[in-house]
Amino acid sequence: MKKSVLLSSVLAFAMFVAPAFAQPTTTQRQMPFGRVPEGVQAHRDLAYVADGHERHKLDLFVPEKADGPLPLIIWVHGGGWQNGSKDGCPPLRGGYAGRGYAVASINYRLSQHAPFPAQIEDCKAATRWLRAHAREYNLDPNRFGVWGSSAGGHLVALLGTSGDVKAFEVGANLDQSSRVQAVCDYYGPTDFIAFVTTPDFERHASANAPEVKLLGGSVTEKPDLAKRASPVTFVSRDNPPFLIVHGDKDPTVPVNQSQLLFDALKQAGVSVHFHTIKGAGHGRGFGGPEIEPMVTAFFDKHLKSKSPPSNLGEAKTSESNASAERMLPPGRSS
Repeated sequence: MKKSVLLSSVLAFAMFVAPAFAQPTTTQRQMPFGRVPEGVQAHRDLAYVADGHERHKLDLFVPEKADGPLPLIIWVHGGGWQNGSKDGCPPLRGGYAGRGYAVASINYRLSQHAPFPAQIEDCKAATRWLRAHAREYNLDPNRFGVWGSSAGGHLVALLGTSGDVKAFEVGANLDQSSRVQAVCDYYGPTDFIAFVTTPDFERHASANAPEVKLLGGSVTEKPDLAKRASPVTFVSRDNPPFLIVHGDKDPTVPVNQSQLLFDALKQAGVSVHFHTIKGAGHGRGFGGPEIEPMVTAFFDKHLKSKSPPSNLGEAKTSESNASAERMLPPGRSS
């Protein structure tokens, strides 16, 4: 019995620290890892912090033909804040550059390099850098969306809710805004205190948990820092629209994390859509036919409309069933 419990904990932990990633679309499966679509110019390893850490790099993919400045989708990778990289970029592999978007994929300092708030400081620095260089790369600085999963979901959600938090703005290009206009959060932690006190998830308060490494101590030891790291803390009426997707059988990040964020955004009057995938785990089972069109429609509505809709609006929920297709991790095309 003890071995079974231990094995379950180890597997759950491994799923969290691996670069979390939703079920690839057909387009993603057809495009090998690292390959750039025809007609798209790749700018790799751009330093968004001058003379910074080796992780202060991003990749930017820009369609060569465009009628005007392009909306941008920024991908933030998962990996428990201690693993993962910008390589593999699901929006690129999913064909967004062929749909009239520029796509960026960023690295940020991991927890072994620096504790929180280094990670959100880096995401904001990358966003400001991209705005500062928008004209050079034909980007529309008023149409930036972000998308991430697991730890990346946490960081994009925090980007979305902390647009006016000056304490997270560190470094260069401070004349540029780090606000984003749309957030797609795949199963990211949103309230660390609620997270580690959720029944069956108390292990995330243990010494080797990713959250402890992120904060430099347990949530109970550093409640103030845990609150600052929680996207729900900064929810306000001026937050951008959110699309939140979570599996209700996630063994790594409890679905209540997405529910809490949804409830807070709803109370603030922000447009938010919370989609639950019944029977899906931590990124597994996300290959249903509903998911890709839903994400595409969300970004199209908020980043490509001639007159983008207000950030305020309906709070809605929907659900689908988990896909039986096998999930592929980032960087795998078969």
